Amino acid sequence: MADNRIRTAILVSGGGTNLQAIIDASRRGEIPHASLDLVLSSKEGVYALERAAAAGIPAFAVSRKTLGSQEAFEAALLQKLEEYQIEVIVLAGFLSILSAEFVRRYPNRIINVHPALIPAFCGEGFYGLKVHEAALERGVKVTGATVHFVNEVADGGPIMAQKAVRVLAGDTAERLQKRVMRQAEWKLLPAALELVAKDLAEAPAHPD
Repeated sequence: MADNRIRTAILVSGGGTNLQAIIDASRRGEIPHASLDLVLSSKEGVYALERAAAAGIPAFAVSRKTLGSQEAFEAALLQKLEEYQIEVIVLAGFLSILSAEFVRRYPNRIINVHPALIPAFCGEGFYGLKVHEAALERGVKVTGATVHFVNEVADGGPIMAQKAVRVLAGDTAERLQKRVMRQAEWKLLPAALELVAKDLAEAPAHPD
């Protein structure tokens, strides 16, 4: 199995709690068809890079702000992805929108976790605490998380899995965010990665 595992990169922008959930699931043997080969952060100095280092995963910051343009940013990402021969990409709290041209290079090979039940509270501008603030403002009784394939539309790709989480009386956005992470995101994302990796690992080889 080890030789056939699908080479995976996790893209992050912050603390890396979803990255840690993937690392922990991998250590428990729950993602046998994927190897964790690369972590790329869109920001310098974030804690996710330390989590990757502690797990022995090569990790690099690729900063759009430093590079100055979307084109230069994506070119730097692609250089690392190709260098490490990455086959699947997981967006785990990655706050940069990727261009349609970038996404088309990895059809059905980029997955993202979103902290709401798509199509609720999704699309451009809905990320992080903003999602949970919107859910509380709307007064919904149930929220959750969604893992979906990434396509040219923000949060618009085919849904892979969803898990509902109850909104409780007295919830703040921060409290709701933690519950959604613990009850939904940290379970859905490793399972979705294994699903994609297993499909790729078991797909028949194309004849030359």
